[in-house]
Amino acid sequence: MTKKHKKMLIRIIAAFFLLAGLMIAEHMGKLESLEGSWALFVIYLIPYLVIGYDIIFKAARNIKNGQIFDENFLMMIATFGAFGVKEYSEAVAVMLFYQVGELFQSYAVGKSRQSISEMMDICPEYANIEVDGVLTQVDPDEVEIGNFIVVKPGERIPLDGVVIEGESLVDTAALTGESVPRKAAAGDEVISGCVNGSGTLKVEVTKEFEDSTVAKILELVENASSKKANVENFITKFAKYYTPVVTIGAVILAVLPPLILGGGWGEWVQRACIFLVISCPCALVISVPMGFFGGIGAASRLGVLVKGSNYLEAVSEMTTIVFDKTGTLTKGEFKVTEILPQGCSEEELLELAALGEGYSNHPIAGSIKEAYGKTADMNRVSDAEEIAGHGIRVLIDGKEILIGNGKLMRQQHIDYVSCKSSGTVVYVASEGVFAGAIVISDTVKDGAEEAIKRMKQAGVKKCVMLTGDRKEAAESVAAQLGIDEVYAELLPGDKVVKVEKLLENQRDKEKLAFAGDGINDAPVLTRADIGIAMGSMGSDAAIEAADVVLMDDDVRKIASTVHISRKTLRIVKQNIVFALGVKALVLALGAAGMANMWEAVFADVGVSVIAILNSMRALKTDDKE
Repeated sequence: MTKKHKKMLIRIIAAFFLLAGLMIAEHMGKLESLEGSWALFVIYLIPYLVIGYDIIFKAARNIKNGQIFDENFLMMIATFGAFGVKEYSEAVAVMLFYQVGELFQSYAVGKSRQSISEMMDICPEYANIEVDGVLTQVDPDEVEIGNFIVVKPGERIPLDGVVIEGESLVDTAALTGESVPRKAAAGDEVISGCVNGSGTLKVEVTKEFEDSTVAKILELVENASSKKANVENFITKFAKYYTPVVTIGAVILAVLPPLILGGGWGEWVQRACIFLVISCPCALVISVPMGFFGGIGAASRLGVLVKGSNYLEAVSEMTTIVFDKTGTLTKGEFKVTEILPQGCSEEELLELAALGEGYSNHPIAGSIKEAYGKTADMNRVSDAEEIAGHGIRVLIDGKEILIGNGKLMRQQHIDYVSCKSSGTVVYVASEGVFAGAIVISDTVKDGAEEAIKRMKQAGVKKCVMLTGDRKEAAESVAAQLGIDEVYAELLPGDKVVKVEKLLENQRDKEKLAFAGDGINDAPVLTRADIGIAMGSMGSDAAIEAADVVLMDDDVRKIASTVHISRKTLRIVKQNIVFALGVKALVLALGAAGMANMWEAVFADVGVSVIAILNSMRALKTDDKE
């Protein structure tokens, strides 16, 4: 419990004992001599001010700033009215129980925030830099790209980098939700925010702190609450108009009946005060945002970052999901599986391909160079030209070499033999003559098939796959995973066009999500209703453009996020119906004189507490509910 909560608890206890003492004294007839006098008013004013001085101060400050109609104003007017009709004990009791409810709300919200902040407590305090053989602790902001840092056992990795020396197990649970530590050795990438295990690691920094994984995650979490769902915006607008309407209604209730019926001012003013207490919109204003905050927290515990309540709401309405193939449904680990020469040897074909792809960082180029197994003599290569979506044209030993897909061969009028093998096929032509094909295969990610099944069980109607890969390779993967529709041999721009066509076929309140990992996916991630990026191996551009980030690239967690989002929306809607239903009933009873102040307190504080307890269920990560 915080210092603020302890202070409020002391005030509540003090006011409770003062009020209890006064009510006992009144019941025993000890205060009969003070009936109707100012002395009794002053005596009850003491516990009232002990418990309610901050409410009056907030209401007065808001009135001064032009923000009149809020719960502080309603409570002040209602309790002032109760004092006006000499219902002193009820005035103090209403303020007391209102503050009990406020304390509970504040504590509950604090607990939910704490559970998330503890789980996301990943910000490193320092980095170890070796200076003249001595380790010196510096602020992570001061470390530059290319610097070497030392991470000792038990320390949090402060910056993204590559391990140069050492071997250890790294705990990634705070980022990915994965409980099993990952091995890190020389040559492996490590990301900031993870905790080093038993070994000492020497790491070369590859990103400055402001661009590091941990900085981006913290920024996402901090900004998540600013992006409100439609339901939250509705409640904010509702409260804006609702509060002045009920205040005017209370004034009419206090004034009109006595004028029409004559006399009875005290009774009608009391009814108006009860009406005001009941009408406080606390349950809605607190519980609805808290429900969404809990849902975002539950997803975060699984290693899924949702950038705002509006995106969590959109995920709950998702009916179609479109996947990029490579790196999302497949591992993106390409290996040369077949070499099919035509008029030359396998070694000659592989050498041409390795030289031609020598300057490329693409995974397919990497797999060809790896299969070649030698250091390519790039002095033999000149005039390399990329042909977007087709391949490359390059001069090797002065000869024109074409390396790319079937489109390139057709475009350049090369008479080639089409390869039907499953995988990505790279065709090679030398001086206008077909030289052969190299087949590179990618493997399906563990859990990808289960992910598709779980999404369909969660209510996702259609799973679509887009890829720049060959039709045969794409259809093979789609058949293996149970994908409904597949579109192959697409350029990056074609993916946007396909997503736009799919969006046109969506009905109202049906949302389409796109999941991808590469820099080419950024435009599609932005265009879809919900963009889902692979956070572990994904590009910075894709993560920036996405609305949801999977920190460990486990596509199975998309289905879990759908479950969490739908559970959150159910809880939020339950709170709205319950709060409005109870308030409408007790408001009607209060206006008719059939509800007293205690029932009014339940309609306000009681409903708020129940709604908040219900909202806290959203924090649980049980996605089967």
